[in-house]
Amino acid sequence: MRRSEKEIVDRSAIDDIMQRALVCRIALCDNGAPYVVPVNFGYDSGCLYIHSALEGTKLDILRRNPLVSFEVDIDHALVAGREPCSYTFHYRSVVGFGTSAILKDLAEKRKGMDVIIGHYVVSVASYPDAALKEAAVVRIAISSMTGRQSGY
Repeated sequence: MRRSEKEIVDRSAIDDIMQRALVCRIALCDNGAPYVVPVNFGYDSGCLYIHSALEGTKLDILRRNPLVSFEVDIDHALVAGREPCSYTFHYRSVVGFGTSAILKDLAEKRKGMDVIIGHYVVSVASYPDAALKEAAVVRIAISSMTGRQSGY
């Protein structure tokens, strides 16, 4: 990282950002072309979980290339300056890399959905197997991630 004073090295601080973020942006690569999409997600045990419809661009790309980059951010604040070039922005963020797997096993899909739902609500609701069969659940095994902050 070029600006080492902005790097977050404490793993618990990185995990806190991952737990507090509401949106994850995943970056995929399709035949050399980038594709970025915001997703709801869950984070647990070094993995991200996302879900989607059973068909679509995101899954098509992941089937061809399972490598993923991701970004989450929290605590945004615009800080006005005296002139436009002296404005700044406070934030905390995490950027990482991983390898995706589209889950097929119903028990694995349920665990992934529990992690996703648990990220947003206190108690995990039950849902029927039929609903799980109609959703794609993707696990992204994180290979590396780094935290960055400005103004905190």
